[in-house]
Amino acid sequence: MSFNIALSGLQATTQDLNTISNNIANGSTVGFRSGRSEFAAVYNGGQPGGVNTMSTSQNFSMAGSLAYTGRQLDMGIQGDGFFVLNGQDGTTMYSRAGMFNQDANGYVTDPAGNRLQGYSVGPGGQLQNGNVTDLQIQAGSLPASATNKVGLVSNLDARVDAIDINDPDYIFDADDASTYHSSSTVTTYDSQGNEHALTQYYVKTADNEWQVYYMADGEDVMPGGHQLKFDENGILDEDSPSDFDLTIANTGGANPINLNINYDKSTQYAADYNNSSLSQDGYTSGELNGIRLDDEGNLYGTYTNGEQQLQGQVVLADFNNPNGLTPIGQNAWAATNAAGQPIVGSPTTGTLGSINAGYLESSNVDNTAEMVNLMTAQRNYQSNAKVLDANSTMQQALLNVI
Repeated sequence: MSFNIALSGLQATTQDLNTISNNIANGSTVGFRSGRSEFAAVYNGGQPGGVNTMSTSQNFSMAGSLAYTGRQLDMGIQGDGFFVLNGQDGTTMYSRAGMFNQDANGYVTDPAGNRLQGYSVGPGGQLQNGNVTDLQIQAGSLPASATNKVGLVSNLDARVDAIDINDPDYIFDADDASTYHSSSTVTTYDSQGNEHALTQYYVKTADNEWQVYYMADGEDVMPGGHQLKFDENGILDEDSPSDFDLTIANTGGANPINLNINYDKSTQYAADYNNSSLSQDGYTSGELNGIRLDDEGNLYGTYTNGEQQLQGQVVLADFNNPNGLTPIGQNAWAATNAAGQPIVGSPTTGTLGSINAGYLESSNVDNTAEMVNLMTAQRNYQSNAKVLDANSTMQQALLNVI
């Protein structure tokens, strides 16, 4: 019996050595989870029968550290969750290794060619939540978008003297600075992406009253201008509209530019004229020149015109029992009944962690602890081998007596 007990000890220790050596070998494997051999004593009718290996569990309780790489498509998960991958054979896999690149067709893939899964984007640029598919970065150019809104937050100097625009001798002239008090220019874009400079000229006509004239490409695009009124505190009067519509018709072959101009939060204080905010929502066409990823897994394409466009969102999956996942190589696991059904969603929702762009999660192997475990396993192996040797010696002595 002692022979069989020692033999079971050798077999169990060999399994332990396999686990330890696998941990040490994968000390630098991105997203790797260390394993542990779990033993159980064997008894036959109350008599000791040795030991066996019940299972090899994986350590999902301790995450690996995040190492900065600076690469655009490297992703590190901080918290719970797994990347969802679509294998080349159609199988679904789960991974913590965020080493991703683009293939020739723009799909986001891992080094083995498995495609990263996420939510796609609809025609209007909105995320299609619930539609999990292969993430693809569109390499085409971003078409021009005509300006629709112009926002200005300005302070008009209350100290300047008013100009009587009703005087028969008064004629507004953009080239004559004596016919207005201040001006500012904003660049607008037509449907073809051509730039059109829209300049506003401010004329104080009375206390708390201003007339604004608009010139685009040297032409008066709003004869008579627009009136702004302020109250005694220098705030836009409630009876004075803070926004209005304006059209730039002469665009050289493109569609007319229909603008909504908004002066909300503009003031009239005794301070120099200034623009604290100047914005417009149009842009010219641009070519894809980069990729940006935020903590919620939103994937943006960045373009040469300074704009960005949402390309999709990375999804994560979590399991009630991650230890039930089966490792299948390629830094991935396969789901099993023991793991439970995958809970798929956007990063930072529910129990799912966040995604750090430009980082990779290191292995969670503790090399120091593994070396100590290796010495312990070696001692156990030698002890069991010594039992076999002693048992063999005793049997040989018995045979010699007979």
